[in-house]
Amino acid sequence: MPHQYILSAPQANLKIARMVLEIAENNTDTQRMVLVGIVPNGSIIADKVAQLLPQYFSGTIERINLELDKRHPTTIVLDAPLHLEGAALIVIDDVSNSGKTLTYALKPFLDHHPTKIQTLVLVARTHKRFPIQPDYVGLALATTLQEYIDVEIIDGEVGGVWMA
Repeated sequence: MPHQYILSAPQANLKIARMVLEIAENNTDTQRMVLVGIVPNGSIIADKVAQLLPQYFSGTIERINLELDKRHPTTIVLDAPLHLEGAALIVIDDVSNSGKTLTYALKPFLDHHPTKIQTLVLVARTHKRFPIQPDYVGLALATTLQEYIDVEIIDGEVGGVWMA
């Protein structure tokens, strides 16, 4: 099956901008947000969210990255120490397929008592095997199990989203 764009770069960035507005609207009760980008592509999207969010949110915004093997997520590595008391935590990834990555990505944060935990994905597929529903979704997409979604990164920016 040939590749086809399902979101161009401008469309993807418009979706991210909309989700940033939703984040600001849904977090008026907090003064501190910690944005966690799942490496590699979730981290790029988290950087974009962190860049746009100060227009609408006047509190403190912190950024950390999380690395894990998406197929066998037994080891999770964070690039900063955790201080989450009183913070709204937003875990960000590019595509949610089964919910597995987001579920495992939440694990290191549960003992640190953030005020709330939210999740954001650019594309959410409907093949849930784990009990997680992203809070912020750029595009919800019904696909077959054989179809593959890829968020293209060009020069550190979202270049579009492909389906194959």
